[in-house]
Amino acid sequence: MNKSPGAVLKRLLEESSLLASSQPIDPVLLKNVLERHYGLGGHVERLGSEKGHTFRLKVKANEYLVKVSPSDEPEPVTALQIEAMRYLDDAAHALPVQRIKRTLDGRDSVPIDVGDGLCRTLSVFCFVEGLLWEQMEADVEQLTKAGDMLGRLNVALRSFEHPAAARSLVYDIRHFLHWTGLVEYAPHPKHRLLAQRVFRLFEEGVLPRLLSLRMQVIHGDYAPNNVVVDSHSDVFVKAILDFGDAVHSAVIFDPANTVAHLIGRSQDHPWQDAFAFVAGYNQSQPLNASELPLLPVAALARLTMLALIRYWKAERAPDQSKELLASAEYYWANLERAMDVSLDDVIARFRYGVGDPGC
Repeated sequence: MNKSPGAVLKRLLEESSLLASSQPIDPVLLKNVLERHYGLGGHVERLGSEKGHTFRLKVKANEYLVKVSPSDEPEPVTALQIEAMRYLDDAAHALPVQRIKRTLDGRDSVPIDVGDGLCRTLSVFCFVEGLLWEQMEADVEQLTKAGDMLGRLNVALRSFEHPAAARSLVYDIRHFLHWTGLVEYAPHPKHRLLAQRVFRLFEEGVLPRLLSLRMQVIHGDYAPNNVVVDSHSDVFVKAILDFGDAVHSAVIFDPANTVAHLIGRSQDHPWQDAFAFVAGYNQSQPLNASELPLLPVAALARLTMLALIRYWKAERAPDQSKELLASAEYYWANLERAMDVSLDDVIARFRYGVGDPGC
């Protein structure tokens, strides 16, 4: 069944480089570029990625992550991601941001032509061994540490600016209302009704206040699959990965994105993990009085996006549809459990977690 996501959402998907087909990269060409510009030679393994190409490079005792940008991603957008990471490496080196490996002549990336006449950008990162956050059950203390780390990251990014950060990114929560065209992709009426409830909450509660919120460049996808952790370390967060969704947007949307991945999972209370994470976030980046009440709805919006995008992806990649549709069901179940809790109660718990004596 072919559907259309709507003109505005289609434009956002296109500008986010999610519509272009992926041209295979000749392994010999890739190895030649790595040897010529980085002096690296070894075993190359292709990894899955939403856009562009990602490879794991094993060189004797060392490992690297090699990324090639999508064919339709503007060079300034690719540069934004790399320059944000370089900025953090220089200005806030203590933060565990994945490190960029320079070329032999000191550059952070190199152009590469894979044979279709379109120039892409190749960059190499130090591979970080460890467990992804999504692969373990974090306890309250660990969730608090993960939240604190995102807060520190946001603080460090306050002074970072880049022209491409003003881009229109489809996953930016500010564009949530443009996702209404994807509701018809959901086959179950119950899920469509859930989504429509969240759209109303966002339109009534977040949209009127959007322009008054603090804005800056944010990571955009501080999710459990983009954070490497060490469960035996006092620090917990070992590496922050993938700045591909970095964008200039509301600060509140960065923790909201993470909370979307946390709510609904706990059997004790759907928002339990989120309370611990937000308490940690507030230790280093306190939410103000105008932001705190918007956090739950922004998180519900992002969770709705996570569910809806799976149907669109399943139509474009039938070979992955079983996994994608199962993932959508998981997100709907989490959303339903999360929405069974009064938002006033959730906001009150968030306030309590940051030490509001009035709660």
